[in-house]
Amino acid sequence: MCIMSREWIASVTVAAVIERGGRFLLVEEETADGLRLNQPAGHLEPGESLIRAVVRETLEETAHTFEPRALLGCYMSRGRSSRDGGDTTYIRFGFTGDLGSLDAGRQLDTGIVRTVWMTAEELRACADRHRSPLVMACVDDYLAGKRFALDLLHTHPTAIASATDVAVAAAAGQSPGAAL
Repeated sequence: MCIMSREWIASVTVAAVIERGGRFLLVEEETADGLRLNQPAGHLEPGESLIRAVVRETLEETAHTFEPRALLGCYMSRGRSSRDGGDTTYIRFGFTGDLGSLDAGRQLDTGIVRTVWMTAEELRACADRHRSPLVMACVDDYLAGKRFALDLLHTHPTAIASATDVAVAAAAGQSPGAAL
């Protein structure tokens, strides 16, 4: 019998790979290791779908709207957590899509210094500045033409419903997502 430990929890993240004219949109951000480059990316929050998370993270880090069009892939790596410094396994969902309008008055997330556009070659040449080894993996998959339909991802309503929503729906004999 396999007993799963509740001590090990992977950190789920999302990233937006956005290309225009052969250049990729990146963010330069302050980290404990100095300035690093990353795609607009971040952690999945409670009550949020993966698609909503990548839209939110792109807006928070670039002040642009984002319309996901395809899943590039699911990626896994291990590294030091930016939150607590501990050894962490990251599971990243990489998306590509269309960059929308800029909200010029919007302040970027804490730690984000600026956005930059770089070619794949420029990005490859500064791999020591990448926030994660997954930065280049996502770009390489994009360049290889990997695209998966967004309906590959299924978000059950219980994942985006609050505990109160679930309890109220159960008491009413409804599906937890009925009111969402």
